[in-house]
Amino acid sequence: MSSQRTILVRVSGRDRPGITTGLLGVLAASDVDLYDMEQVVVRERLTLDLLIGVGEGDDALKELLFHGFQHDLQLDFEVVEDHSSRSTGDRAVVTVIASHLPPASLRDITGAIAAGGGNIDRIGRLSRYPVVSFEFLVVGGDVDRMRAHLVAAAATHTIDVAIQRESLGRRAKRLVVMDVDSTLIQDEVIELMAVEAGCADRIADITERTMRGELDFTVSLTERVAMLAGTPVEVLDRVGDAVRLTPGARTFVRTLKRLGYTVAIVSGGFSTIVDRLGADLKLDHAVANELEIVDGRLTGRLLGEVIDRAGKARVLERIAAAEGIPLEQTVAIGDGANDLDMLAVAGLGIAFNAKPVVREAADTAVSVPYLDAILFLLGIRRDEIEAADAEDPELIRDGLIPVPGTPPL
Repeated sequence: MSSQRTILVRVSGRDRPGITTGLLGVLAASDVDLYDMEQVVVRERLTLDLLIGVGEGDDALKELLFHGFQHDLQLDFEVVEDHSSRSTGDRAVVTVIASHLPPASLRDITGAIAAGGGNIDRIGRLSRYPVVSFEFLVVGGDVDRMRAHLVAAAATHTIDVAIQRESLGRRAKRLVVMDVDSTLIQDEVIELMAVEAGCADRIADITERTMRGELDFTVSLTERVAMLAGTPVEVLDRVGDAVRLTPGARTFVRTLKRLGYTVAIVSGGFSTIVDRLGADLKLDHAVANELEIVDGRLTGRLLGEVIDRAGKARVLERIAAAEGIPLEQTVAIGDGANDLDMLAVAGLGIAFNAKPVVREAADTAVSVPYLDAILFLLGIRRDEIEAADAEDPELIRDGLIPVPGTPPL
C-alpha cells in the first residue's frame, strides 16, 4: 500500500469473552496490517490497543466503529508515526514493594524514572497483599541515574524499589542461597541457646555488633561458642522446636521449587538446627558450622571449616559449580555483614530486612516482613502463586492451602 496510514485504535468497555476475537475478525476482513497489540483488564474494564496500517479508501475504521457500536465498546483513533520509527533502546524493570503505595509514592517513583531518562512502556501489578507491588517496564534512560533517583524516592517514602536490566538473564535465575538467622527464620539461634546457657545478654551484644560489621565474624563466633561450653545437647532440640520461620518462608521455598530452582541455606549458625530446617522445607542444600559434642555436652568448640563471611561465598560458589549453574544465574539473600561476600558473588544480591551496611552494598533490598515478597523481584505474581497452591496435591491433602487475602505461610 503506497499511502498507508498508521492508526492507533484504543478500545475500551466492560470485559467479556470474544471482544478481541470480534475486533480481529473485522480487521481480517479488511486489507489491514496489524503491527502491535496490547490488552489490560482492571476491575473488569478492558483497554485494548491495536496498532494497524490502513490504506487509502479502506473501510476498516468504519467497520470497527460499527462493530464497537453493536457490542457496546468505545473506540478512539489516533494517527501516529510509522510503527517502525519507534525507539526501543535498553530495557529495565523497576519493582516497587510496600505495605501501602499511595499516589504520592508512585508519583515520585515514576518521576525518578523520568529523571533518569527512562520512559515507562508498561505497568503491571504483582500483588495486592500482604504487600502491594508493581512492576514497571522501562525503555531507554540511564540505569545508574535512574537507580540514584529511585533510591532517594524510596528513602523519602520508606518503600522498597529495585531496578534490574531486562534481559534473558533476569528470567534465568536457577539457584537461590539464603542466610538462616533473621532471614529464613525470625530468630538468632545462638541467642536462643544463650538463654538456655545463662549468657544471653553478653552473646546478644556481640551478635548485634557482628551483624553491623563492627566485629570480625570468626573471632566473635569463636568467643560466643566458647560461652556455651558445658551446655547439655538436649538444648539443641529445644532450640530447634523454638525457632520461628519468617512469614512467607514456606510459600517462598515452595514456589521456587515448583519453578525448578535449586534452593539452599548457608549459615554461620549450627548444623543441628540448619539440617533440621533443610529437611522440613525439603531444601537441596543446607550448610552450617558443626558444634563439637563430647559426653552429651557442648565443648565450646567448632569442628571443621568455619562458615564465616568468606565461607558463605565459597559455599555458594561450590553449590553453583556442583549444580552446573553459572554465578550470574544465582540469587543470594541475607541480612548481616557476614553475608556481604555471598551477596557480592551472586548474580543478584538481596538484603532482606538488613543492617544499613548490607542494604547499601546489596543489589537491592526488601524491608517488608514477608520472605516471599522476594518472588516479586523475580517477576512472579501473587495470583500465579495462589493458583499453583490451589492445585498442589500436598497442600490439598494436608488442608494447608493458604486463604487468598491472608498473610502467606
